Amino acid sequence: MSDVRNPTIHQRPSSRLNNSNINSSNSLLRRLQTHAPNSTQLIGFLTLLVSGSILLLLIGLTVTATILGLIFFAPLLILSSPIWVPIGTILFIAVAGFLSVCGFGVAVLAGLSWMYRYFNGMHPPGSNRFDYARSRIYDTASHVKDYAREYGGYLQSKVKDAAPGA
Repeated sequence: MSDVRNPTIHQRPSSRLNNSNINSSNSLLRRLQTHAPNSTQLIGFLTLLVSGSILLLLIGLTVTATILGLIFFAPLLILSSPIWVPIGTILFIAVAGFLSVCGFGVAVLAGLSWMYRYFNGMHPPGSNRFDYARSRIYDTASHVKDYAREYGGYLQSKVKDAAPGA
């Protein structure tokens, strides 16, 4: 009887609570294992992390070197700017002219090459569009010529009616 009145003596916890805790921890572990990255993803992430940190370090060094260079060389640039501005202008114009001439030369050579291949019957790219445009121009010109022949006499008779003495 004394055991019934004192409930704290040798009571075991309910197995129902213990099983639910075990099941929830097992399900949590299973979820973590299914969502865990595999070794390829882990290596990729580590590579990304390392290369990103190296690039971040290099960006910091570049910005620091640029700022220090400007601090040290700004007085020299300011004092010698009356020399650098005309030289820079002349160099810019010379380089722009040279590049323009080279670009126009390449365009002329490409056009001459296309024309050579077209006239030798090699059918370069776009020759079918050129032939189509040429035939359309010819057809339009022939239609205008026919129209002028047909209605040319009509207009001359109207002019004579308007000015009988002419």
